[in-house]
Amino acid sequence: MKKLLTLTGLLLLIGAGCSDAGTVSYNISQAADQFEVDRRIVFYNGITGDYMLEIEGRCSLGNNDPSGELSVTCKTGPDAYKKHFLGLSDNVTYFVEQVEPKKANDHFYRVIFKPSVIIPDIDLE
Repeated sequence: MKKLLTLTGLLLLIGAGCSDAGTVSYNISQAADQFEVDRRIVFYNGITGDYMLEIEGRCSLGNNDPSGELSVTCKTGPDAYKKHFLGLSDNVTYFVEQVEPKKANDHFYRVIFKPSVIIPDIDLE
């Protein structure tokens, strides 16, 4: 379902004549979902002003999380990942900082296919 939404979003992006800023924003988001962007995600209590948690690295935010929840998936090695689930409330929120600039082209887009999802497992005997 997510791939269908991504492809739909891509078609809307191409067909809508999106602004340069919109295209670059989309491309950076796609790069972050491929663990190509260093981020710092900070959770804090809006009442006390205290920082509660900080996650830093090549992390992707959950795009389809239920209301009041956030999942963060980080790449920790060549084939190693960690996923965190966090609850949000009326006084706990977060912000995401992109740590380093990311080169992005306002005339470029990409479609990322995962062969393991497209081609089913075949058991050869």
